[in-house]
Amino acid sequence: MAKLHFYYSAMNAGKTTTLLQSNYNYQERGMNTLLFIPAIDTRHALGVMSSRIGLTAEALPFQPSFNFFEHVKDYTQHNKLNCVLVDEAQFLTKTQVIELTRIVDELKIPVLTYGLRSDFKGEPFEGSLYLLAWAEDISEIKTICHCGRKATMNLRMDETGKMIKEGAQIEIGGNDLYIALCRKHFMSGDTSSPEETIYKTINQAA
Repeated sequence: MAKLHFYYSAMNAGKTTTLLQSNYNYQERGMNTLLFIPAIDTRHALGVMSSRIGLTAEALPFQPSFNFFEHVKDYTQHNKLNCVLVDEAQFLTKTQVIELTRIVDELKIPVLTYGLRSDFKGEPFEGSLYLLAWAEDISEIKTICHCGRKATMNLRMDETGKMIKEGAQIEIGGNDLYIALCRKHFMSGDTSSPEETIYKTINQAA
């Protein structure tokens, strides 16, 4: 039975790597897939999905006005399709999440989505909010804070590593801009590792 899946995590947990592994598993069995990535993600070439460990695949870029249901419906008129995979799913609109549910319910095609649960202020993204509400299968891809606890939050930082509290919700970036933290260290804005804290303490005492 086809389902809508939402795999969520904090930054740098390996969401894209997991997506590309799932895609590989389908293709290894001779199955056909469609991959989608937000057009605003310009860290790599347009239409290229790339993980931090170097895995890549071609993907269809989508805008907020893109209609997933109509595109997939048209595609399946001439092609067999076994799975739809969407990266950075937090950038989906409510309407697009509804379109993904229709792909599952009406076209009987499983949809796997991967994204962040919340932004740098701890607020939910629109796409994630409705995926959490409507997906049949919700799974967490875990990563850890510098303290060793599970990281659940995404802190945006400046070039000195200090917490940024204001700004647009969407700002594309990697390790230079975001760090995954546990809630305690997100609330305090502490981006230092235990080793860095010890080093600073020793230097201040000297």
